[in-house]
Amino acid sequence: MLSLKDIQRIYFIGIGGIGMSAIARFFLHKGVVVSGYDKTETTLTKQLSEEGALIHYTDEVALLDKDVQLVVYTPAIPAQHEELNWYRNNGYKVVKRSDILQIITADSFNICIAGTHGKTSISTMVGHLLRHTEYGCNVFLGGVSVNYGTNFWGSENNVCVVEADEFDRSFHKLSPDIAAITSMDADHLDIYGTVEAMEDAFVEFAQRIKSAGVLIRKKQLKRLDEAPIQRQLTYSLINELYTHDCGDDCHSHDDIPADIHADNIRIEQGGYLFDAYVAGQWIRNVQLNIGGMHNVENMLVAIAVAKMLRIADDKIIAAVADYKGVKRRFEYLWNNQSTGTQVAIDDYAHHPEELRALLNSAKQLYPALAMTVVFQPHLFSRTKDHAAAFAEVLSIADRVVLLPIYPARELPMPGVTSELIAAGMPKDKVQVLTKEEWMADLDIHQPEMLVTAGAGDIDTLLPLVKEKLYNSN
Repeated sequence: MLSLKDIQRIYFIGIGGIGMSAIARFFLHKGVVVSGYDKTETTLTKQLSEEGALIHYTDEVALLDKDVQLVVYTPAIPAQHEELNWYRNNGYKVVKRSDILQIITADSFNICIAGTHGKTSISTMVGHLLRHTEYGCNVFLGGVSVNYGTNFWGSENNVCVVEADEFDRSFHKLSPDIAAITSMDADHLDIYGTVEAMEDAFVEFAQRIKSAGVLIRKKQLKRLDEAPIQRQLTYSLINELYTHDCGDDCHSHDDIPADIHADNIRIEQGGYLFDAYVAGQWIRNVQLNIGGMHNVENMLVAIAVAKMLRIADDKIIAAVADYKGVKRRFEYLWNNQSTGTQVAIDDYAHHPEELRALLNSAKQLYPALAMTVVFQPHLFSRTKDHAAAFAEVLSIADRVVLLPIYPARELPMPGVTSELIAAGMPKDKVQVLTKEEWMADLDIHQPEMLVTAGAGDIDTLLPLVKEKLYNSN
């Protein structure tokens, strides 16, 4: 296998993707010559150019760096892409993003966060705790840290924090020292076929943990009992208000407490104060200054990782208090609490259970405000598989606007539109609108609490949304 020291020049096809750009930044951090292609210029590609990457936006062989040792591409790139095929046809080593992560992490201490949701939030929390406490790590994120304004940061300490992505079984190329598995809800069934096959993939990932390693897993994920790992720790959020709000999935199904859990949770100024219990030890009065009760549970995992690395409790408490979140993860767009009349929250949620956690947390923090949710479904296959679940979860809101499905890598499917979700909801509660229609609607209907959600391009509308909300006050 190619080693890191062999790579002096590297080329990325799809360099502007959130995962690809983190790896590009790693190589820039190492002093490697980085170049690449993407189809459009974005904030991320502009930042990469400013950091030293050479990027172009035309699929043209004449623009390639022909002296590279490695070419990395994203699965979103079409098979007929000229640059990709030129490199392949001319004998270059061409690999997927998951392959280069395998190379990067081959000789490091690896903290790998897996699960159908929560990966980015927990990975960012772990990375922040290790940076703030000066432990040090290399962090590869699927989102942008609010604290640091980036999806990667590096360190001389040979420790990597990585999102272990289940898509296309990418996480089977990682070898964790510490692994966390947050959830195994049905997703990517276009890849796996059945829920059982997807769960099998998570069990196989757990089996890749090194012999002296540790698995931290959500307590109700009983399938992971099949993984022959000597050291497993379970986690759960034990809180009556939370478990009442979000159903049985929020807590364990027996009376034995999880190895890692919270107690004495209080809502304070849009955040939470709680006590964290980690494998026999309490850390008291932990202050988390972001919204979303699910983020208390996520932070428990990060605290557990920090404890395993023997970081002192006072340093952990200070780091948690300084954590500011991830862009598009329960991110406040507008918070006009001086009048108590208007709040706007944006989130990347694109799976029914992510939406459930988001909407319940928002309602819990602002129970007096009527909630309007604007949701952009992501992928035709996911919409088809989960239309009924989306309809049920979205009914938590007082009013729902559904935007057209964001296709990403997929072609349209007959009969699969946002109307499929709307059909399962009360007609007086839901509308299916185009982006343009929603912008016009926002001039008429000023929501008390607006929640925007989706993994597509709904975020491109947010500057205009903020302007409309600001000008209305």
